Amino acid sequence: MAYYLNLFSPETFETFEKSARGISGFRIRHRNAAGRIHPGDKLVCYMTKLSRWVGVLEVASDYFIDDSPIFYEHKDPFVVRFSVRVVAWLPKERAIPIHEAHVWEMLSFTRGHDQRSRTWTGKIRTSLVRLEDQDGRFLEQIILEQAHDGTDYPVDEELWSKYVSQRVRRPGGSVVVTVPEETEDAEETDEAERPPGERDFDELVRESVRMQALLARIGETMGFRIWLPRRDRSAVFREWQPGEDVLLEQLPLNYDETTLKTIEQIDVLWLKGRSIARAFEVEHTTAVYSGILRMADLLALQPNMDIKLHIVAPVERREKVVEEIRRPVFSLLERGPLSDSCTFISYDSLQELSESRHLQHLSDAVLEEYAEEAE
Repeated sequence: MAYYLNLFSPETFETFEKSARGISGFRIRHRNAAGRIHPGDKLVCYMTKLSRWVGVLEVASDYFIDDSPIFYEHKDPFVVRFSVRVVAWLPKERAIPIHEAHVWEMLSFTRGHDQRSRTWTGKIRTSLVRLEDQDGRFLEQIILEQAHDGTDYPVDEELWSKYVSQRVRRPGGSVVVTVPEETEDAEETDEAERPPGERDFDELVRESVRMQALLARIGETMGFRIWLPRRDRSAVFREWQPGEDVLLEQLPLNYDETTLKTIEQIDVLWLKGRSIARAFEVEHTTAVYSGILRMADLLALQPNMDIKLHIVAPVERREKVVEEIRRPVFSLLERGPLSDSCTFISYDSLQELSESRHLQHLSDAVLEEYAEEAE
């Protein structure tokens, strides 16, 4: 028996809570991870945004694919499913905050970390990650104790309503959106968008260029050819020197001029033959909105394009990236919400991937273990 992580957003938490609680579902990108999970294993449930442990589910079947609507009225994205039995489930007011001292200091991936930083979040960035046995046993124990005789942890109902109520109905179903609030200096985009801590602007630029180069190096190691915008090449070449025939001088794509011009501006592309495998936009200290807009432009121009998109930014920017991806303009695209196609990868996660000892033997599917969905 092993323990695995099951992530819920406030919205999916409410949806599951109102269901029969006999099925837990995941997106199709989790299919490989789901294949490692078998009856008797346990899913430890964690709610994002509130950062709380909410329950334990025992897996009662191997995974199966089923797209019948359970969690959404139409086009349910959670098609990789397990039959489950509820071991314990906590209402949101009883769910256990991860930042509670008696929890924080007992978990192997939080102990010793500064709670104000986001460096500890790597372990909970995506569902179906295996937890250390001691972490899983500890979490199961405290969740069971909380279910029987626990402590209340009040929830700001106004904030909660914002998390769960921003849904827009459309002909094919309904879509969750966010409407970012304006700041006093919203027109000063560069200032308003800078990460907290106010590092030197030039340092931030250097870090984003280093991430661009790191993406190019990882892609090259995995056997991809690389595209970089011409405007960025001189800066990236100070960090990465491509091997022979790795960097493309022209994109081998058969699209109209407008689409090609859009694709050419994307920060990093990985290509196999004449196909784009992955596209990455790296935060360049300006508004994350600009990179996301370029991704949305691409999908609007080519709604049938099958391409995996990623926004790469510091871990402390995750919430901002997710908020922008779920703006109405990006959630109501013809082909479906941008959040279905575009995920977040932190600088820390990218660095961790680059240090893998067997990187040259891995497929790009490994990125799914490092990417976080906009939920």
